[in-house]
Amino acid sequence: MIDLGEEDCAGTVDTIIHDGGTSAAFAADVNDETAVATAVARIAAELGPPTVLINNAGIGGPNAGVEETSTEQWDAVTGVSLRGAFFLTRAATPYMMAAGWGRIVNMSSISALGDSGRVDYAAAKAGLIGFTKSLALRLGRHGVTANAIAPGFVVSDITRIGAQRRGRSFDEHQRIVAETIPVGRVGQPEDIGHTASYLVSPEAGFVSGQVIYVAGGPVD
Repeated sequence: MIDLGEEDCAGTVDTIIHDGGTSAAFAADVNDETAVATAVARIAAELGPPTVLINNAGIGGPNAGVEETSTEQWDAVTGVSLRGAFFLTRAATPYMMAAGWGRIVNMSSISALGDSGRVDYAAAKAGLIGFTKSLALRLGRHGVTANAIAPGFVVSDITRIGAQRRGRSFDEHQRIVAETIPVGRVGQPEDIGHTASYLVSPEAGFVSGQVIYVAGGPVD
């Protein structure tokens, strides 16, 4: 896995190894073209050619309308979510094409459908959907699938910050949001993990170019 600092992934790496898997952490800023290429090359050398890629890096700035969004904020948000996914995918796909098998999952969001208070985030997540569909068209003949997951409200550090901005406790915020979700609860990280696990599996070989909304109900 790739993060800004290898130490930030230590807990996850230890858990995977404890459960019998193989894992290692590599430091790179996904918005840095050279750093990404170096990290992917290290992964290939130390763990073997990568054939599964989940582009999950993303940040969100403060709620702001288009008239309030600075160029710096726009570049930061779209740089990590969209530019970073491009760099990582470009670096990893040659290995997948050589293997004749690969799985790419891009983490989008229901905000891709529009978010008046986060135009930068919405644009980045919508861009990932177009990117995903283009990858599916291009790479399918090489045995590589590409799909996007678009989560709704999921318990995370980002949604916790959202509660703080609204002056609510996180428990209260979850309760209020859950009342608007058809299944009557908010999402958990495991809900996204289970979906990703299917999409990267051999059983999902006929699923490509799709956007799966993991949001507890239909979205418009």
